[in-house]
Amino acid sequence: MAVLRSWSRSGGATAVVPRGCTGTLAAVHSSVETLTDNRVRLTVELDEAEFETQVEAAFKRIAREVRIPGFRPGKAPRRLLEAQLGPVAGRAEALRASLPDYYARAVVEHDIDVIDAPRIEVTEGSEAGPVSFEAVVDVRPAILVSGYDELSVQIPSPAVDEDEVVAEIDRFRTQFAELAPVKRAAVDGDHLTIDITGTLGGETIDGLTTSDYDYLLGTGAVVPEIDENLRGSTAGDILEFLASHPDPEEDQKLRFRVLVKEVQEAVLPDLDDEFVGANTEFDTAEEFRAALETGQARTRVMYAESVRREAIASAVAGLITEEVPEAMISSEVEARREGLTRDLAQRGYELDDYLDSIGQSREEFEGGLRLSADRSVKLDLALRAVALAEGLEADDEAVDAELEQAVLAASNGAEVDAAAEAARLRDALASSGQLSDMRSQISKRTALEWITERVELVDPDGEVIDPELLRLPADVGEDAESPQDVDTDQAQDEQAQDES
Repeated sequence: MAVLRSWSRSGGATAVVPRGCTGTLAAVHSSVETLTDNRVRLTVELDEAEFETQVEAAFKRIAREVRIPGFRPGKAPRRLLEAQLGPVAGRAEALRASLPDYYARAVVEHDIDVIDAPRIEVTEGSEAGPVSFEAVVDVRPAILVSGYDELSVQIPSPAVDEDEVVAEIDRFRTQFAELAPVKRAAVDGDHLTIDITGTLGGETIDGLTTSDYDYLLGTGAVVPEIDENLRGSTAGDILEFLASHPDPEEDQKLRFRVLVKEVQEAVLPDLDDEFVGANTEFDTAEEFRAALETGQARTRVMYAESVRREAIASAVAGLITEEVPEAMISSEVEARREGLTRDLAQRGYELDDYLDSIGQSREEFEGGLRLSADRSVKLDLALRAVALAEGLEADDEAVDAELEQAVLAASNGAEVDAAAEAARLRDALASSGQLSDMRSQISKRTALEWITERVELVDPDGEVIDPELLRLPADVGEDAESPQDVDTDQAQDEQAQDES
């Protein structure tokens, strides 16, 4: 049954035939009528003999709850219960318990894509005889979309940036740099040996006062005013200036006195084969550079691909301009909330504790859930519309192939008759009302692939990007060190910030 649970309706209420539901086609008859506003009316009729089995089962349940002198719980005969409670008691319990089951069977029989709980009304047989009831329920709307075959989305360029490669190389060389005194004015990246005294209100601050301090210019390590004043200074300069206190509640200015004792620049080693061989897993500078380029290409491609998937999903969802059923959004919100709550509980956290940790109010959280749910529902409807319009709906062959893949994946390499197991699963899905859900999932995936193949990709400058550039590059060598192992984390962070 693990495979059966893999396919369920998105943004709706799934009606699944319960185990043990009795009845035959001769005893149970149902029909469906299409109403306005994306609703249908199901009419279900049960003959008296069919429903009598439900009444008998109802009295057995009542017997377990009612205490009758002289009888153990559950052993009181039906005639005695009818005498005590009246014959209608069992029928009322049978209606309450069995009508949802008969409704679910009718939903599956007529392949109705319900999105909300039904409104059931008994029209005959409340007290005796055959039973008839009507169920009015909202169904997933069929929406037409246009423009899906001419979408254009913006993504970051996946091409390798030569300046970034050079910057990565320089960052790596900097780890082995040597300092050399210079007589020129200080610039960012220089190391300055300074004596610094910081005071507030005439009192020296220990944390801002030291001698022979090696200060890397351009880091803004203390307050911005230090860098602003040290730029352009030379050895022997004495600088005095005021600076704002880092604490915004402190009104007084900090006063600094800085003596520049020496200015040194970082001298980077040459990027040659000898240096690379001694400090990396590569033999030559050419191999090292190629690895960095490949690593950056892989990072940029993966990032561009993730942006592409998100951009296409948003663009497709945006094709739905009309209002979608509230029931679908509410169902999706609830599913997302329950999923997150369950995941947090498995790690020992409560939802409110999690929200506190990320500084988000419950209202903000619910608002974000609703926004994402709204897009998810619109994406679902749009993909179904595209699948229908382009003839991409899953046929029996596609369903069988999907089931066989699921069987093989679940076998963990063990020998299995995939076709036979797939057929068994197919029957189980059909009888439980989940086969249509599975077809829809396959159809939507196919529709998204169809759109993705045709969407135009452009970079931030408006230049068209060849989709082939989103293929991951081959590794430099079988035993090559990953570029990420050669100090590329900072470059990746900067890239994500610059291109987001």
